Amino acid sequence: MKKMLSAVLALTGLLVLPAMAQTYPSKPVTMIVPFAAGGPTDIIARFVSEHMSRTLGQQIVVENVAGAGGTTGITRAAQSAPDGYTIMMGHMGTHGAAPALYPGLKYDPTALVPVGIAASTPILIVASKKFAPNTLQEFVAYAKANPDKLNQAHAGIGSVSHSTCVMLNGQLGIKPTAVPYTGTGPALNDMISGQVDFMCDQIVNLAEQIRGGAVRAYAIASPERSPALPDVPTTKEAGLPDYQVIAWNAIFAPVGTAPEITARLNDALRKALADEGARNRLLNLGAVLPTDSEQTQAFLGDFVKAEVARWNKALAAAK
Repeated sequence: MKKMLSAVLALTGLLVLPAMAQTYPSKPVTMIVPFAAGGPTDIIARFVSEHMSRTLGQQIVVENVAGAGGTTGITRAAQSAPDGYTIMMGHMGTHGAAPALYPGLKYDPTALVPVGIAASTPILIVASKKFAPNTLQEFVAYAKANPDKLNQAHAGIGSVSHSTCVMLNGQLGIKPTAVPYTGTGPALNDMISGQVDFMCDQIVNLAEQIRGGAVRAYAIASPERSPALPDVPTTKEAGLPDYQVIAWNAIFAPVGTAPEITARLNDALRKALADEGARNRLLNLGAVLPTDSEQTQAFLGDFVKAEVARWNKALAAAK
């Protein structure tokens, strides 16, 4: 009798999952963004979630949970019920660099269920207009000759601005004084005023400041120039070809989320990225959108594994 009851319960469970997926979503979905409002991850999350909400027929509510380089919010999302009603917008730091930076990390980026890449954001090396070097080559020469005088801003351990500059400093063999801030905004303000010399950060944060002449852009760390900043040379053009790094943002769900549910989320994300209005909003910020083949769940799953391995190696070498 017990065996029969167990079999019935197991069969019932198998039947419930597809039924739940067919009615999903029947209420609003929470998307946890592990950074403060107004940053690049938050902006990208709000752009895509707005269109995804229309496709799904339920609102996606963005909730900002900042702290510890984004790992606080991702930990909370990862520990949520795997029912599709709590998802997360991760990025290069939380799902690539975090394992190397946080030995006690409470989630495994490679185990979280991939939904899809939303957008990538090229990294720029920028400096205060009050800082003497005018070009990337001049900056490299100055940095190597004056390591004790150089200081660099970043938005906290594990942030994109931190990890990407750690990689840069490792390649150049320098250890500038790192000045942490609570976010990119305060760091950028102090760099503009000349209190810090330079930083590395995403184009989404810097495009307007560069266009307005508030900061000096040395180079963009991507294979090609950005249409959003066509006058800024690539690192290859500027004399530092090995420094190639692009940040990325992607949606994930907790371990155990039904494939039918994440497939619906992936479909909604694809439709958002295909929408002309949503695309233009992202492209105007300098974001790079994934190709069709890069929009699959399988691609993101493999990509995260490669990113974790890449950043483990890069950050270990820079220590």
